[in-house]
Amino acid sequence: MKTFPLLLSLLAFAMSAQAKIVTRDVAYEHAGVKLSGYLAYDDARTASAKLPGVVVIPEWWGLNDYPKGRAEQLARLGYVAFAADMYGAGVVTTDPKKAGELAGQFYGKPLMADRARAGLDQLLGTGLVDASRVAAIGYCFGGATVQALAYSGAPLAGAVSFHGSLIPAPAGAAAMTKARLLICHGAVDPFVPKADVDAFTKALDDGKFDYQFISYAGAIHAFTNPKADAVASATGLNGIGYNAAADRRSWSHLQDFFNEIFAKK
Repeated sequence: MKTFPLLLSLLAFAMSAQAKIVTRDVAYEHAGVKLSGYLAYDDARTASAKLPGVVVIPEWWGLNDYPKGRAEQLARLGYVAFAADMYGAGVVTTDPKKAGELAGQFYGKPLMADRARAGLDQLLGTGLVDASRVAAIGYCFGGATVQALAYSGAPLAGAVSFHGSLIPAPAGAAAMTKARLLICHGAVDPFVPKADVDAFTKALDDGKFDYQFISYAGAIHAFTNPKADAVASATGLNGIGYNAAADRRSWSHLQDFFNEIFAKK
């Protein structure tokens, strides 16, 4: 009977052909600020099981098309992804000065982790996610934010920072942090001096954190964003630029990391 396996193959093909990435805006609120996040998932996969979930924290420009596109990429890989809003519904900018002001209100304050946690809670509240298999990823400002979120004791299996500012783990964070960390860093990022790297890794070593710190040769700030060169040219913001090799390699490292932290025991 060779027809039965063939029928199963045809059925699987038909189901995959019908699958689609569902995306929608999600209104929520934190500390009196109205927010609007972006949810993405494969409806065929969520129909049969709860999936690992990933909250995505944007660069300092706000929730524009870039983090939304990353959420869609994650959905195609089989994750439920939620691109969180840190600033407020519709608050995005292309002006570096304004972006600095928006991001600056979070650094060194509990608000950074708390606002990210509000996005994480939205992801968990979808009912589509296996709560034991959840991670956070972030870019630039978002990379720093996922570090702060992990240190806060959020229920994360892992946190991934892409070209983020580096926040040394504060005293007592090691006992609270549940997440393993993957730090994807541009080796020649002019915004992150060697002293910052050294202080960051020392704090993680002293706290005996489970972390990987990967430097990509020749990569500067914003190396994963294909529009970084155009942004640099339009704004005069020096020190940012796309690096295709570092982008490809860091995305591969993310997938390996997720395969490890999300493996069912």
